[in-house]
Amino acid sequence: MDVEGEPANGESNGEILGPCLTSHIDEGSAESYRYYLSRRTVLEMLRDRGYSVPASEIDLSLQDFRFLHGPTPDIERLRFSATHCTDPSDRMLVIYCGPGIVKVNVIRGLHSQIANKDTLTGLILITQNQVTNQALKTLELYPFKTEIFQITDLLVNITKHVLKPKHRVLTDKEKGKLLKKYNIEEKQLPRLSRKDAISRYYGLEKGQVVKVTYTGDITESHVTYRCIW
Repeated sequence: MDVEGEPANGESNGEILGPCLTSHIDEGSAESYRYYLSRRTVLEMLRDRGYSVPASEIDLSLQDFRFLHGPTPDIERLRFSATHCTDPSDRMLVIYCGPGIVKVNVIRGLHSQIANKDTLTGLILITQNQVTNQALKTLELYPFKTEIFQITDLLVNITKHVLKPKHRVLTDKEKGKLLKKYNIEEKQLPRLSRKDAISRYYGLEKGQVVKVTYTGDITESHVTYRCIW
């Protein structure tokens, strides 16, 4: 029903307007959209950690993703691995978990499905529900580092936020030069928790140092360093 006094069929004073905003509503499933966004963020995250990730994978459109995976993506097909650009022996595997609670039997089942475990450096688990304490303890037995991300935490790449300062992880050599330049120990640097979103994004460990650059239209560029703790 047309609103009284308003022209119908997208016309204004005889002029045809553009399509209604409702025509831009995503008609695909919310489930496939969540998988698409989280997958893209993980690909960007691995690229920013120095892993070899094809640009074509990151730039894959939502339409093409849905064409490949359908409205209800199979989480088995969403698995992928990536090797580090400077160290081919460094291989990271990404696995999606289903919507149920992640229990011990789920973790054991995933472990049995992982091929070439001896050559795996790290595992990223993307969950959609809580992980039980027993399951977490089982993950600690894995011979490689395991990281857990909730899929909702990956719908947006936090490093792209306009208000987020730029972070760059220093190499061991750069860290050494920094400490020598200011004649300080790493414990004297401002700290950044390993549980911080940025630390988790870059997979940082205790003792690593990040260079944080703040920029703004009003203030000049400001640089500080933080040590992961």
